[in-house]
Amino acid sequence: MSATEMPPGAGANLVDLASVPEALRPLLDDYFSLTDVKLRSKSEPEKGVFLAESSTVLRRALAAGYEPKSFLVAPKWVPDLADVFAAHPDAPVFVGSAGELEQITGFHLHRGALAAMKRRPDRSVGEVIGGARRVAVLEDIVDHTNVGALFRSAAALGVDAVLVTPACADPLYRRSIRVSMGTVFQVPWARFTSWPDGMDELHEAGFETLALALRDDSLTLDEVEANPFEKMALIFGTEGDGLRPRTLARARHTVRIPMAGAVDSLNVAAASAVVFWATRDAK
Repeated sequence: MSATEMPPGAGANLVDLASVPEALRPLLDDYFSLTDVKLRSKSEPEKGVFLAESSTVLRRALAAGYEPKSFLVAPKWVPDLADVFAAHPDAPVFVGSAGELEQITGFHLHRGALAAMKRRPDRSVGEVIGGARRVAVLEDIVDHTNVGALFRSAAALGVDAVLVTPACADPLYRRSIRVSMGTVFQVPWARFTSWPDGMDELHEAGFETLALALRDDSLTLDEVEANPFEKMALIFGTEGDGLRPRTLARARHTVRIPMAGAVDSLNVAAASAVVFWATRDAK
């Protein structure tokens, strides 16, 4: 895109991708190879960044207090986000055509806007469960779509916090954020340093641990709904094998969702929504 094609109202921090100054080129590294999930899942936390995709999501990130490093947008999104760019004059706004954006990111940017945001220091489990009465624990859930959907349900149904195990996917990965519609920024969350040993901290804080599992001796969700515990940690397992045997052995209760139609279980994201809804009045 040539300088003459820059959108009307281009401010001092708008930069044409066709002529990026040498000093700003390192900032573009945050946007390369976005489709390489394995690479990005490791490199983004190490670099202290995450990517917010779409006008709605990046506005929610900014509203939650996250600070932008830079923006990458198509020309038509500049007027829509002009107030955002004006409020963050130190963050360069790289503007390019759809082809230029795809060349950098590796995919067609439907929503036309990305922001590289600075991560905050990790919060501790103790910090996010202080004052909480109902929390969700995600054990080794590796699908970013499921993680995002779980956060969206948690936000919609009043879960106080989400805790993830060391092997769980990154809640601040681009796809997780997008599926959650930015609700990962409003639900407090933290990562255990060890699991299932981390369950001890939950017990010490007065939580009853309820592991979702298909066992004959499990409580039904109806029973939990009728007689809720004062403080509950609801534990959801990975998409394939479910919860680890050690987790089931250490949890104080197991819970199952009653099923019909010869269906034995739900997708973990769907199951979480059902459980969050059923326990919503326990707060």
